[in-house]
Parts: sequence; C-alpha cells; structure tokens
Amino acid sequence: MNTGRKWFARFAWFALAFNLPVILWGAYVRISFSGDGCGAHWPFCNGQMLPRQMAAPMAIEFVHRMMTSVDTLIVIALCIWAFRAFPRRHGVRLYATLSLIFLFIEALLGAGLVLFRYVAHDQSAGRAIYLSAHLTNTMLLLGALTVTALLATRNREHASFGSMPGSFAVALAVTVFVSITGAVTALGDTLFPASSIAAGISQDWSSESSMLLRLRVVHPAIAVAGAIYLIFLSWRVLRCTGTEETKAAGRRVFSLTILQVAAGAVNLGLLAPLSMQMIHLLIADVLWIAVVLMVTEITASESIRHGAEAAAGGGDMELAIGLERRPTERGSSARHSSAS
Repeated sequence: MNTGRKWFARFAWFALAFNLPVILWGAYVRISFSGDGCGAHWPFCNGQMLPRQMAAPMAIEFVHRMMTSVDTLIVIALCIWAFRAFPRRHGVRLYATLSLIFLFIEALLGAGLVLFRYVAHDQSAGRAIYLSAHLTNTMLLLGALTVTALLATRNREHASFGSMPGSFAVALAVTVFVSITGAVTALGDTLFPASSIAAGISQDWSSESSMLLRLRVVHPAIAVAGAIYLIFLSWRVLRCTGTEETKAAGRRVFSLTILQVAAGAVNLGLLAPLSMQMIHLLIADVLWIAVVLMVTEITASESIRHGAEAAAGGGDMELAIGLERRPTERGSSARHSSAS
C-alpha cells in the first residue's frame, strides 16, 4: 500500500473517532435540556451566525452545532480524498460517499428535532419515534465510516456483504434494535427521573405512566437477550479457523458486550446519572463499531467462502454461519464417519 493510502486510512480512522465526541455531546444536549438553547432556529442560533451573549443552554447547543460543522468538513475531505486516492468502483469510494450521505441526513434530522420542537421537556411519542430514526442514521454513519477505514487499512477493494451469513445480519440488526430501545429508555430517564429503584419501578408500572416509562421496563430484557446472542456469535468466531484479524474482531465484540452489560447494570443501579449515561452510550457506540468490524472481517475471510461452498454442496451446516470448525473437530468428524 502506497504512502498516500496509508495516510488516508489514518485520516479515515480519525474521522470515525471524531464522530464519537460529537455523538456524546449531542446526548449531553438532551440530558441537560439544552436542545432549545438556540430557539426554533436552524442552522443559525437565535437567528444569529455567532451569538455574542450565550446562557448555558445556548452555549451547549451552539458547541454541538460547531462540532457538527467541523465533522461535516472532515467527512467532505474524506470523500474527496477517497475519489482521488482510489480507482473507480473501489469500495472505499462507495463507503466514503455513503458516510457523507448519512452525515447530511444526520444534519437534516438534527434540524428537524429543533424545528419540530422535539427537544428539552417534550414528552410526545413523536419525539421517541424521531429519536429512533436519528439514532438509526447515526449508526449507519458510524458503520459506513468504519468500513471505509477498514477497507483502506486492509487494502481491500470491496466488503463482501453479499456473502454475509444470516446470523451476522441478525447481529447487526440486534445491535441497532437494542440501541434504539436504549436511546428511548435514556430519554425516559431524563424526562422522568426516579428518586429510588422502588420509585422507578412504581413509575414504570403505573397505568398513568408515559409510554417512555413503560419502555424502560422492556429495555433491560431486550439488552440481555441481545448480549447473549452477540456473546454466542463472537465465541463461535473465536473457535473457528480463520485469520488473526477475525479472531481479534471476535474478541473485541465478546469483551465489549460483557462490558456493556456491566455498564448497563451500574447505570440502572445508580438511577442513570449523567456520567453513567455518557459512559453507557460511548460503550454502545464502540460495540457497534466492533460488530461492524467483525462482520466485515468475517465476510472477507477465506473461511466464509469455503463454508458457503460446503453448505451449497450439502456439507457442514454447523450453526449455519459459514465458519469452518477447528482442524481437530474436522478430523474427529472424519474418523467417526469412516468408522461407521
């Protein structure tokens, strides 16, 4: 890989990393009830490009808009650089372009939150639905940036998602769904803080409670079920024959999933303080990136192609995820077949 592409890969990872504080600061805007700090104005703040006197809510919202502006310039530069450094039909071009598209959609969704007044103390169902769409797009943005950086780093032309086994597609969907329920639950924690665990349970089960509080009961169960699935799948990746990259990807998902469950338990026990909400969100974003990396590494590995061929010929259907078994397992299976 030439020097220019190496620097591009580093810049792509930087662009991905920069989005994490942007996302976290956006969450802080919500938690601090600063979403209406600039009034119902976008892109300017209270109709001004650079407000001179800013109270705390306006300053918090304004900083988030400035971070988003810098992020936009970074991703535009990434996209231009991708077209200059890589040939036509190269995967880096495709995913850099998708990153820019998702970022523009992100900006429009953020504008909608302000213009539709889905901010501050708004408790409407529309806010929860809009927040879910916003989060889904955020995850698509992080996913596209992750694949861009990985393809440039590994010097691969394409991400072979067309050969992705169904279990890995489920892993992506499960991670997104758990994150959506988590975001809605965090909104409920912000709008309806509980003074104790007992008071929180009483709120959650009250017939007069908001829909946001009722979802607060569901999220932990969904999160645990999703974590079990990711742990199981990443364990299978660790047990399969494959490259060191695939095994490292499996280890990351396995470790981060356990860490996220622990963080969620602490967040629940401490009644969702600001610091734990931010930590919980950060781990969720890093876990999503790790899942995307694992899926991309697996679909690009030789073991997937061999597994797909074996499945097509009626061969090994173990777990139906296209992963080869360890040589010792294959040898044992062969000896058992010959003995019978």
